[in-house]
Amino acid sequence: MTAVQQAIQSDFDLTEIINGEEIVPPRRFASHQRIIARLAQKMQDFIKKDELGELFPLPVDVIFEDNKNRVQPDISFIRKANLGIVQDWIRGVPDLVVEVVSKGSVVMDTVIKKELYERYNVPEYWIVLPALECIEVFVISSNKYALFSSNEGEGTVKSQALKGFEVNLTDIFQK
Repeated sequence: MTAVQQAIQSDFDLTEIINGEEIVPPRRFASHQRIIARLAQKMQDFIKKDELGELFPLPVDVIFEDNKNRVQPDISFIRKANLGIVQDWIRGVPDLVVEVVSKGSVVMDTVIKKELYERYNVPEYWIVLPALECIEVFVISSNKYALFSSNEGEGTVKSQALKGFEVNLTDIFQK
């Protein structure tokens, strides 16, 4: 492999490390990317309005512990006061993370990553389930996730980390 090929491959490395084990997530389909883009745009518009912090859609590494836990949430949000953790990558705990579940990532996103984010006390975790047109928003309470907001098909979900932010599910799961 040439140096240019190695540089390109390292720039597009989607490998995650969870509990010291390297994991290559399944490829994301266009529908997955559309959902990320729609939700990220809604969040970005809200964040930008009051300069609340910075939003990072995939792929940006979030490193909890070097060589032990490195993930790439579909969306990460860092509050203005916590932007010091944004270096070459995000080195620390984001204020909010979002995972859009795909057919091959159900257990990874709803169990393994949920437990990981909970262990590191990520304040808010959104699980987006396209097959059900559902979004679940979990917040940390006594070091455990509790369901804060959820809806399926129609209606809105809201955020605790982004006070005042609500999103209509029909805006995210457009046909």
